[in-house]
Amino acid sequence: MSGILRILAIIAFVVVAGGLVVSCGINTIPTDEEKAKAAWSEVQNQYQRRADLVPNLVETVKGYAKQEEKVLTEVVQARAQATSVKIDASTITDPEKFKQFQDAQQGLSSALGRLIAVSEAYPDLKSNQNFLALQSQLEGTENRIAVARKDYIEAVRVYNTDLRTFPQSIYKSMFYSDSKPMETFAATSESQAPPKVNFNNN
Repeated sequence: MSGILRILAIIAFVVVAGGLVVSCGINTIPTDEEKAKAAWSEVQNQYQRRADLVPNLVETVKGYAKQEEKVLTEVVQARAQATSVKIDASTITDPEKFKQFQDAQQGLSSALGRLIAVSEAYPDLKSNQNFLALQSQLEGTENRIAVARKDYIEAVRVYNTDLRTFPQSIYKSMFYSDSKPMETFAATSESQAPPKVNFNNN
């Protein structure tokens, strides 16, 4: 009988100890890390969505403004640069690579801004249905990018705070020594607002 009681006591101890481990926050760091990675994936998804719109936008503008070859070329080159800089969830702890990604995306934003400014000089282009549809999609995508970046910045703030504050900092030193702070977007005057893409005003 005493053997059965001993086994039950051990089982009870394991259950209680397991509950204490879960409730004490030992899983906070990996949980928040996964949330930040998921938020980063959404940022990438929305930037890719924007990049996918660029070829059709360029072709539509080219049909009405062939003489704007320099601006069109800049947009194509900026898109190529933005899509060539690869960074995934495993490398967002690398400041240099993250900056390369951000700079490339900002370069595409700037090029699109110049293309948008050029389009103002072509009323026929501004009234083209395909162009209007692309404008609407681009505007929506820029808004989604802004939201995705905001969510990512917040997720990274939570995760990076975990690594520096008690008791998670103890768990980091004991169990998650490989965990590194994640990079976040640097706020610039240009990146705080999406490019203006409203072509309806004369």
